[in-house]
Amino acid sequence: MQVFEQVESQVRSYCRNWPTVFATARGSRITDEDGRSFLDFFAGAGALNYGHNHPVIKEALLAYLTEDNVVHTLDTYSGAKTRFLEAFRDLVLAPRNLDYKVQFPGPAGNNAVEAALKLARKVTGRETVVSFTNGFHGMTLGALAVTGNSMKRGGAGVALNNTATMPFDNYMDGRTPDFLWLRSLLEDPGSGLDKPAAVIVETVQGEGGINVASDAWLRGLESVCREHDLLFIVDDIQMGCGRTGPFFSFERSGISPDIVTLSKSLSGMGLPFALTLMKPHLDVWEPGEHNGTFRGYAPAFVTATAALETFWRNDTLTDQVADSADWLDGELRGIAETHGDLGISTRGRGLARGLVFDEPRHAALVCQEAFANGLLMETSGAEDEVVKFLPPLTTTREEFEEGTAIVREAVATVAKDPELRGDAGEERA
Repeated sequence: MQVFEQVESQVRSYCRNWPTVFATARGSRITDEDGRSFLDFFAGAGALNYGHNHPVIKEALLAYLTEDNVVHTLDTYSGAKTRFLEAFRDLVLAPRNLDYKVQFPGPAGNNAVEAALKLARKVTGRETVVSFTNGFHGMTLGALAVTGNSMKRGGAGVALNNTATMPFDNYMDGRTPDFLWLRSLLEDPGSGLDKPAAVIVETVQGEGGINVASDAWLRGLESVCREHDLLFIVDDIQMGCGRTGPFFSFERSGISPDIVTLSKSLSGMGLPFALTLMKPHLDVWEPGEHNGTFRGYAPAFVTATAALETFWRNDTLTDQVADSADWLDGELRGIAETHGDLGISTRGRGLARGLVFDEPRHAALVCQEAFANGLLMETSGAEDEVVKFLPPLTTTREEFEEGTAIVREAVATVAKDPELRGDAGEERA
């Protein structure tokens, strides 16, 4: 691995916690160059909801490439784009009675967010966007401005303006009624808050620590937006494509966002692909006003279409996620109850789950122990205090049992070793 130290930037991160060279992958497993197999409960930060190299999706891609079909198309028309738009309309939008225009903003989630923010400001003629504590929306300047994490914001190098941060659901531990602060600022001409163009929110904050917004809170937020003529943006980049069960994470709440951002698992197998969805009356772009070289990546159209046709013709995957989520929630609660001395709690929705540790370093130690025993996991939260579960949605019960057994043993190892926990001195005192 010497070449990585010699050539690659210090900005690399995941590889520092997983010091091995990965080679092959299939389903919920990934194998390194030495032939060691790992269960993957991280799934490309949510980009591999259907697992690694799903055979149906991979076959569609290989067939497309073998026939020398067009790969790079800017935003010109292609058969691959035709088939994707038809599948997305017929399998995702129409069954949910959703009427959205589809914009291809660029290949990554931050591109989708940048387009959403830019469009909201163009439509309303206003500049401020309301975001929420612990939210994460991307690392480019506009997306970073509506992101909460201070370390990530600090890397911008310039002031991050034209935003206002409000408390996410239960941020005040129930001591303040939902939206009292936001409503007060919006209704008070002396508050100093310029009337916003929009709000942007995740229904479940993945990077922020698996913080779940209740359905009632989301409906309340939508109501505030309607009362004050603010556009309502839902960032579904990590929690969409079935992560919480339904295709869109906001379906169960009954809300109707004005703008939705999608990426991560949209391509079906980890290829870069993103969408910005907007209600038709908001589609006020001039041709080419929001541009980009990689808006028409045909291989991603192909794999996304295959994923939609494989998994979204019925509710089978949604039901499977619900069943797996109930089982996993019970297992994690059991781990938390067994090790009450560590101050562990659980939270999550669907197959986005978290073990929350009172002492943040314990979460990192659990992930470290898990890796040593063949399981890939990462931390999240403002202080990396959450062991985050983002397994492929196609993970089998046998694989879940294997993975949770590794987690259970990792937590037990941390719990029984004060030197490993870093509090040996406190125990001796």
